Amino acid sequence: MVLRRLLFSLLNNRQLIEKLAESRPIRRAAQITAFALTKAQITGTDAARRLLASDALRQLKQEVANRTPGSDTLRHIEAAELGRRMNRVGRTFVKEVREGLEAMKQQQNRGDK
Repeated sequence: MVLRRLLFSLLNNRQLIEKLAESRPIRRAAQITAFALTKAQITGTDAARRLLASDALRQLKQEVANRTPGSDTLRHIEAAELGRRMNRVGRTFVKEVREGLEAMKQQQNRGDK
């Protein structure tokens, strides 16, 4: 209880917060965090773009479109079949993300030399 009150009063001390924010370790931690988030966002966007362009997703869309008349929506596909297809799409997504990460590592290694 006392520790909680002490921490609360310290965290609400404006001068302390400003002094901590100006310290080198906190600034560096903020830079690293911002870098990691930006890198993750770029990687995620790239992976999503590749997934949309991948053959697995295109193949799934074609299979759904080629169903018998009146069954052009996913609700008419059996649950097990849909599960297998989505599992395949998920595996393809993970595979393409891994390939993208490996390509990034190779590019970084080439840049280091």
